[in-house]
Amino acid sequence: FNSAFCFGMHTIIPKSNSMKNLLFCILLSVGLYSCASTELVRLSVLEPAPVTLPAHIKNVAVINRSEVVQQNKVVDVVDKVFSLEGKDLDKEGALASMAGLENELLKNNRFTAIKTIDDAGITSPVPGIFPAPLTWDVVEKICRKNNADALFALELFDTDSKISYVANPVTLNTPLGKVPAIEHRATMLTTVKAGWRIYDPVERNILDEFPVAGKMIFTGKGINPVKAAGALIGRKEALKQVSNKAGQDYAFRIIPYWLRVSRDYYVRGTDNFRTARRKAQTGNWDDAAAIWEKETTSDKSKVAGRACYNMAIINEINGNLDGAIQWAQKAYEDYNNKLALRYVKILENRKVNNAILEDQEAISAR
Repeated sequence: FNSAFCFGMHTIIPKSNSMKNLLFCILLSVGLYSCASTELVRLSVLEPAPVTLPAHIKNVAVINRSEVVQQNKVVDVVDKVFSLEGKDLDKEGALASMAGLENELLKNNRFTAIKTIDDAGITSPVPGIFPAPLTWDVVEKICRKNNADALFALELFDTDSKISYVANPVTLNTPLGKVPAIEHRATMLTTVKAGWRIYDPVERNILDEFPVAGKMIFTGKGINPVKAAGALIGRKEALKQVSNKAGQDYAFRIIPYWLRVSRDYYVRGTDNFRTARRKAQTGNWDDAAAIWEKETTSDKSKVAGRACYNMAIINEINGNLDGAIQWAQKAYEDYNNKLALRYVKILENRKVNNAILEDQEAISAR
């Protein structure tokens, strides 16, 4: 069969130790921004982890709570019959997702130990929905028994599949020549739903609650609908791979990550701006900045405002956010450069995020 999938998560690059002190790196490719007076420079900016774990969390337990309680399993089985799901598909997908989470967390020296618990005996009351949180008595019991400071719980994992058929006329090559025939194509759309919670038993606080959903598309073909559907056999391994990746991606919620962003900078206004543009395009940002700095004293307000704005850009590139904010403020306050006001807000938000990053670094180092 052929398969394709997309999962409802952003692709992010986890922070590595070699990047620890790097604020961001510059991609040298600069694309033309329409036919306007600006072009784009693309940067990689280090963002804080969406979830900050307290310093006392060093040992982590991981459980699967997505299995359905016994009295509601009839509903779950019926759903699987009509959605053409294979036996234990949800269970194996959940285990793959937990394995992906554990493997990614083990790569991060933030934790001392990661323990996956196979026999926690915790179930979900209803299939396919995010259940109510576990009681703190249950969380504390699991953590105490397994010497864990926090509990990562896969609260929801469910797949739902719908199949459709299309018959297309084709020509078959046979010993008797070309023969017209009908080819049946089966398309299966499988929706994958998962949800995680992180419990902190010390503070009795749910640190994160994160549901995600994704879709996988499988196709098979045959001389009749039965053969076409039979060609879909084997999709379980593909689903397990996607589930494993979903677990890895969830681990990134507690790891700082690199995000690609774009910034406008001015390339028109005077001949000097055109010269600086060519230098920037070859990666010679320092010489470009020297030209822009000269233009900040131009007697033409529009030119000076653009130059001040570009000086804010080069200061961000060099990691000097305070200097970038000062230049952007000057571009707006003194010369009414409209791009600069929005840029000030972006830079101020980066300063806030950098403070969070410093706190997360300090916590990880304890």
